[in-house]
Amino acid sequence: MPSSAFSPPDAARFDRARGAFYGLALGDAFGMPTQSLSRADIRQRFGRITQLVDAGPEQPIAPNMRAGSITDDTEQAVLVAQLLVDGQGSIEPREFARRLIEWEAHMKARGSLDLLGPSTRRATQAILDGEDVMLAGRFGTTNGAAMRVTPVGISASIANPEPFVDAVVGSCVVTHNTTLGIASAAAVAAAVSAGIDGASLSQALEAGAQFAERGEQRGFWVAGARIGARLRWAAELTTRVTGDALADYLYEVVGTSVASQESVVAAFALAHDAAHHGTDINTSLATAASLGGDTDTIAAMLGAMLGACAGYAMLPQEPIETVMRVNALDLDPLIRQLLELRASRG
Repeated sequence: MPSSAFSPPDAARFDRARGAFYGLALGDAFGMPTQSLSRADIRQRFGRITQLVDAGPEQPIAPNMRAGSITDDTEQAVLVAQLLVDGQGSIEPREFARRLIEWEAHMKARGSLDLLGPSTRRATQAILDGEDVMLAGRFGTTNGAAMRVTPVGISASIANPEPFVDAVVGSCVVTHNTTLGIASAAAVAAAVSAGIDGASLSQALEAGAQFAERGEQRGFWVAGARIGARLRWAAELTTRVTGDALADYLYEVVGTSVASQESVVAAFALAHDAAHHGTDINTSLATAASLGGDTDTIAAMLGAMLGACAGYAMLPQEPIETVMRVNALDLDPLIRQLLELRASRG
């Protein structure tokens, strides 16, 4: 589906780009208190998440964090956005590795437990140990690249497919240079990019599946279910299963771990459910936050895709204002610069 089929005016494109980046942050904050908890634990502690809530003292990664706080998902997306702006649309691999290492050191100095994910940690440690930066990501199959790829979707259009995939690969190669890592990042980025160019949610999700198939032609091959095929299966699933039954199915059958073929598929399934049934963004993010597992990342990816298609104006305003206030978050300057990159690429 060429994005040239959609030509929103600049104001609408900016609104959708804001929706994507702030939607990511909002989803991240929704899932922050429940990340790494089981579905049963979430029910016991919170019942069902319906709004932004504080993390309790027993939260294993983000103990006692305030309601509305973001996690590594948003912080690393900001890092990618800054790299894209600094590199005029390209990400220099060694600089990316250096900033990831600096970011984790800063988080440790703050006493945070919200550090690099397993694939990213393995790759950055390999680089510190002398590994070639272009080989360090050859084992990365988790969702770390997909969670932070939204700025690529803002800065590049799927109307130019090969340069678009190149841009996605540039954000993956250091830590997730595999068929699974790149395919999952390409899926999220393409859904965001299509949404910004005016696609409906259903159209954007189809673009995500198409570009997952393109993305899996890049990187080191690893065994695992194909992302594109699983995304199409998830789309069909949501025509038959919805609501709490879908959430249970995602947790019990699809999976909600950091594995790309679980969490990315779960996020797309919830987005398809919203497209089929007109579910509002707050409810969709609350469902993601209540799933169990890697809830902050699932909700962050979901928020980015929903926000890109609906626009900032359709995000729940009180929660997003809370996220902006609690984190002193102002993404507008970065969003404008990313859209300037998009325009310069034609």
